[in-house]
Amino acid sequence: MMTKTALLATAATMLLAAAASAQAAETPKPADQAAAVAPVPTGPTSQAPLDDTAQKGVLVFTPDFFAANRPNTAQDMVNRVPGFTIQDGSGTRGFEGAVGNVLINGNRPASKNDTGSNVLSRTPANRVERIELIRGGAPGVDMQGYSVVVNVVLKKGVSHQQIATWNGAFFDGGHDVYGGSYQFTATNGDTSWGVTLSDGTSTSDSNGAGRSVRHDGAGRLIRDEAYLDDGYGGGRSIRGNWSGPLLGGKLEATTRFGRNDWHEWTDLTSPTAFRRSAYDEESHSGELGLTYTRPLAPKWALETRLIHSFENFDNVSTSDATLNGATSDQQRFVADGDSSESIVRALLRHDFSAALTLEAGAEGAYNMLDVSQAYSVGGVGVPLPSASVKVEELRGEAFSKATWRVNPKLTLEAGLRLEKSTIKQSGDADNEKSFFYAKPRFLATWTPMANNQLRVRFERELGQLDFDDFAASSDLDDETVYGGNVELKPEQRWISEVTYERRFWGQGVISIGYRHDEIIGVIDRLPLPGGLSATGNIGDGTLDRLSLNIVVPTDKLGIKGGRFTFKNDWNETHVKDPTTGRDRPITQVRPTQANFGFQQDIVSWKTQWGINWLPLLGQGTYDVDQTSVWRGSRYYEAFAEYKPTPTLAIRAQLNIWDDFTIRRTVFANRGPDRAVAFVEDRTIDPRTFFQLRVRKTF
Repeated sequence: MMTKTALLATAATMLLAAAASAQAAETPKPADQAAAVAPVPTGPTSQAPLDDTAQKGVLVFTPDFFAANRPNTAQDMVNRVPGFTIQDGSGTRGFEGAVGNVLINGNRPASKNDTGSNVLSRTPANRVERIELIRGGAPGVDMQGYSVVVNVVLKKGVSHQQIATWNGAFFDGGHDVYGGSYQFTATNGDTSWGVTLSDGTSTSDSNGAGRSVRHDGAGRLIRDEAYLDDGYGGGRSIRGNWSGPLLGGKLEATTRFGRNDWHEWTDLTSPTAFRRSAYDEESHSGELGLTYTRPLAPKWALETRLIHSFENFDNVSTSDATLNGATSDQQRFVADGDSSESIVRALLRHDFSAALTLEAGAEGAYNMLDVSQAYSVGGVGVPLPSASVKVEELRGEAFSKATWRVNPKLTLEAGLRLEKSTIKQSGDADNEKSFFYAKPRFLATWTPMANNQLRVRFERELGQLDFDDFAASSDLDDETVYGGNVELKPEQRWISEVTYERRFWGQGVISIGYRHDEIIGVIDRLPLPGGLSATGNIGDGTLDRLSLNIVVPTDKLGIKGGRFTFKNDWNETHVKDPTTGRDRPITQVRPTQANFGFQQDIVSWKTQWGINWLPLLGQGTYDVDQTSVWRGSRYYEAFAEYKPTPTLAIRAQLNIWDDFTIRRTVFANRGPDRAVAFVEDRTIDPRTFFQLRVRKTF
């Protein structure tokens, strides 16, 4: 039986297809397929990308396209590519599928932790020769599981540039934070190098004041307390990058070392009680990434990668209470540990022709987490399952892929990855398991007429395990301590996805997509003996997603330089709860989060401004002994950026949103008919905050 989401997707796709057919006569020449005519250069007022015949239908955006925006960095330019949103990847174990959708000169950054956003932010705009929007795949392009990527092609030559940035976040009644960075970049022909010094900031937009009211299962008032919380942090780091020719090929290298911290606390106060929970963390981390590419023979190329990253951390959570003048025993949860990841990867690419590319390669990885934790009440230790553990994974993967441009209208991509891994756990619990998975992938991209594209994807994805779930953890704000789970297995997904995209009015885009996931071994919360719970595989489930993305340029509507945007994913998930046996949504998957926006370039004022509105936000967390449902509404973000000169940008941003609520229901027992112990309702007024950024290029 089709779900409501599937029915909506089918109806919407039919309407869009009908609209596309009716409007096909608007554009006499194809704009997004390989046409028989050569692309014509555009001037500063161009509102449409070029079709690059040599790249077989890739949309090309030249610097003239972004002139009205007066960009300072490559990130400013990519953020303005119609219908594209930067995704930096999950950053999880391995390289395949964990990196983002941004390429630089055809390759991803040397380290997966050196994200596409990072690279773009330190790349001066005057170094960009063109930006290619690749939709659905192209020969020689590693899509890494994304249906749309951008490739930023940089100019050669000789240049030196520095970028200095200062930024601050100012909270109404909260902790203000400040930061900045300095970047130096030098280019000489095929060689470039740079260094970045950063003093970063970290904040939360949901801190504020409110009330917390608790009722027992019969509805009687237990607590009525004032609520106040805050959270902030930052980090200092240094990064170096080098790229240049070596032994007939090209070497890209990046290295980084940094320190980060985070602090948060929550106070609950009434005339007879004071409760405080707090969390503090400090970590040191570093990485080294090397990528070497080299042509081996005509139409043959080799790409190799070496990545190593590490982190050491320590954190402490505490919970204190004073009731009627008497101080209760402090709860304290401490953890310290080390983690690392090492990856070696090689890929061999052969271009049989301009239309057909074959790739094959292998990847090996070693992941490790060694952590020691302790939980105490009043200074007396409380035993926890898997409190001190070392988790190690040795993983190997072989992969192959073929991309075939059948004709100017149709591109097919098919691939297969074979993964073998062994996860070993030692310490408080000893365990070892091995897994083998075959992960096929198929992608078809069809451009039936000008400005219209249909993409179909079928793929088996393997979820990335979070090694922290093998060890114990805590959330003392919710009075919860979790045990570790030695039986955790990767989550598997069979994904079927179809997306239709229509481009119009130069910068206009409307795309609609439907995705269905069959999930094997959903990772969620499950019960443990002794009244504890842990993260684990709770059974099979499904996800249905309807995605809509709209960009409407408003010049034809009489508003010069404006763009209206709308984006949303409607998610419907199902899984059987391991405690009650009933169907419920999957934890922390948001059913909807629509984003309406308007941005405008006012060239005469050298200014861009805009506003975004999120009318409804929310998600649920379904633990064994409690559920927590978070609901928010009316989130507003307004900004203005003034660029008085090509090298100076001043940006101000204001964030305001309405009260949000958290309803936590705690149960007295486990089972299908759980009795309610109490219901806690928190209404929080999040702090309004103002952000200011000044960026100077010289």
